[in-house]
Amino acid sequence: MSKAATAKILAQIYGPSRASAFLPQLEQRIERYASRVMTEDDRYMFTERDAVLITYGDQIRDDGRAGLEVLGEFLDRHVGPLVSTVHILPFCPYSSDDGFSVIDYYAVADGLGGWPAVEALGNRYRLMFDLVLNHVSAGSAWAKGFVKGDAKYADYFITLEPDADVSDVVRPRSHPLLTPMDTARGRKWVWTTFSADQMDLNYENPDVLLKMVDILLTYVQHGARLIRLDAIAYLWKRLGTPCVHLTETHAVVRLLRNVLDRVAPEVVIVTETNVPHAENISYLGDGTDEAQMVYQFSLAPLVAHALVREDSRYLRQWAATAAVEWPCTTLNFTASHDGVGLRPLEGILAEEEREALVAAAGERGGLVSYRSRPDGSRSPYELNVNYLALLQAPGEDENRAARRFLLSQSIMLVMPGVPGVYFHSLVGSTNDREAVRRTGRARSINRAKPELSALEDELRHHGRRRMVFNTYKTMLEKRRGLPCMHPHASFSLPESGPDIFAVQRGDGHAAVLAVHNLSAQVRTCRFRPEAGCYGTLHDVLSGRTFRAEPDRHGFVGVDLGACDFVWLVPH
Repeated sequence: MSKAATAKILAQIYGPSRASAFLPQLEQRIERYASRVMTEDDRYMFTERDAVLITYGDQIRDDGRAGLEVLGEFLDRHVGPLVSTVHILPFCPYSSDDGFSVIDYYAVADGLGGWPAVEALGNRYRLMFDLVLNHVSAGSAWAKGFVKGDAKYADYFITLEPDADVSDVVRPRSHPLLTPMDTARGRKWVWTTFSADQMDLNYENPDVLLKMVDILLTYVQHGARLIRLDAIAYLWKRLGTPCVHLTETHAVVRLLRNVLDRVAPEVVIVTETNVPHAENISYLGDGTDEAQMVYQFSLAPLVAHALVREDSRYLRQWAATAAVEWPCTTLNFTASHDGVGLRPLEGILAEEEREALVAAAGERGGLVSYRSRPDGSRSPYELNVNYLALLQAPGEDENRAARRFLLSQSIMLVMPGVPGVYFHSLVGSTNDREAVRRTGRARSINRAKPELSALEDELRHHGRRRMVFNTYKTMLEKRRGLPCMHPHASFSLPESGPDIFAVQRGDGHAAVLAVHNLSAQVRTCRFRPEAGCYGTLHDVLSGRTFRAEPDRHGFVGVDLGACDFVWLVPH
C-alpha cells in the first residue's frame, strides 16, 4: 500500500478537494506511528492452532486486585496455549453499556492495571481490542465540548431538526433515534443509534476520522493484533437512505486497512456487523482491501434452532455456503457479551421457525430485545440468554443440558474459520437473572463477573461447570493438533438424517468426520463418508472406536447416544 492508494480512498470518501487538504494530516499520523510500531515481515495467517477467548478485562474478581492481572493468572493456570488470542472487551473508562460507551479512548479503566497490564497479557497472547468508532459517551470530553459550544467539537456529532424524516433509517434498537440535548448553542437533537448515552460521531467531519486513525494506531502500539470494528455498519449517515452499509462506510474500512497495511501489516481487522449473512460478508471487500475477518453471526441462532427443534436442515443448508475464500476467514462463535442476534436469520429461517426460537428462549429464562422497523412496528432483534440455558429444555437434567451445549460448541469448533469462545461458555455458566434485576439491562444475563476462588472451586467440584470446562479444554486441545481444522481446509457435509449434523474436514486419511446427534434419543447415524474414512474409526475426543463397514449403497452407521458427538479419524 502506498500514499497514492491512501489519497485515492480519501477522495472516495470526501471528494478530491477536501481529501487533498486532509491527506497531509493523515500522513503525519502514519509517519509518526510507523517508527513506533513493531511490524512483522509477514502478514498473520490463521491456522488450526488459533482460537479466540472473548472476555472482559475484569471478568474475574479477587479482593481488589487488578482485573487483567487476575485474568492472566487464571488463563496461565487453566487455559494456557489452548487459546492463541484474548479479546479484551472494551477496557477504557466508560459511562454505560459495560464499556461500549467510551469516555476516554486513550486510557484504561480503573481497576484493570493500566496499559502495563494490557501489554503484559499481550506478551503471552495475541490481543484483540475494540475500536468503538460509531459513537462516544455523552460523558466524554468530546461530548462535553459540544455541549459547551466549543467550536472544535461543533461538528463532531450529527444533529437534525426534531421533525426530520428518519423513517428510512434501519434501526437496531427501539428507542427514539434523536436525543434532545441542551447546549450553549441551544437545544440540539443528536443522532443516537444505540442509546441516549451513546452519541453517534459525524464522519463527514474529517477531523473525526483523523482522531479514530490516531486511536487505532495507539492501540496497535499497545499490543493490539486484531482490531474489532464495533457496529461499523451504521458508521455513515445520509438521510433518505437506510444509513447502513453505505459506500462511505466501506471506504472508511478500506482506509483503516490501508493505514494498517502501511504501518502494521500483521494486524487483522475484524468487522462486527450483526446483520443478514450476505450483508455481513460484504465487509471482506474483494478479499484484500477491507476486513480480513468477519463475525459469523448466522451460526449462533442456527445452531440453537437446530438443537431446540432437533432439526439440522436449515443449519445444513446455510453451512453449505458459509465458508469464505482465502485469505479471508470468519470468527465462528455461539455466545458473546451480547445476545443471540436474530437479524442474521433473515432469508434463511422461516418466520414461524424464528418465532419458535424466540418462544424457546422465553421458556428457558431468557429475554428478548426489540428493534424498530421503518413502519413503526417492532421486531425481535436478539435473544438475551446464556447459550447453555437456551439449549436446556424446561425441567431437563443439568448433565443432559451440558452435553447438548458441548455438542453445540463442537459444531462451532469444526466449522471452517477461527473459533471464538466466550468466557462463560468455557466455564459452563448459565443465566444470571439476578444481574438483570440489579442493573435493569437484559444483556446482564450473560455478563456475570465471578470471584476467583469461588469459580475455581466450582470448576473442580460443580458437576455442570466441571463437565463443560474439562470437555471444552479437551476439544480445544485436540483441535489445535488437527491440520484438517485449518480455517481453509476442505469442508463437506455428508448426507445424514434431519436430526444429525455431520461435517467432514480434510481429505482421505488426514480427514476428520464430526458427527452430531441433535436428538434427545439414541440414533444410528448413517452417512456416506469419503473412501479413506471406511473401516475402523477412532474418536479423537473420547478414545472410542467404531466399525464403519459400508453397506451395498456405500453408507456406514455409527451409534450415538442422546446429544452425543464424535470426531472420527481412520484408525
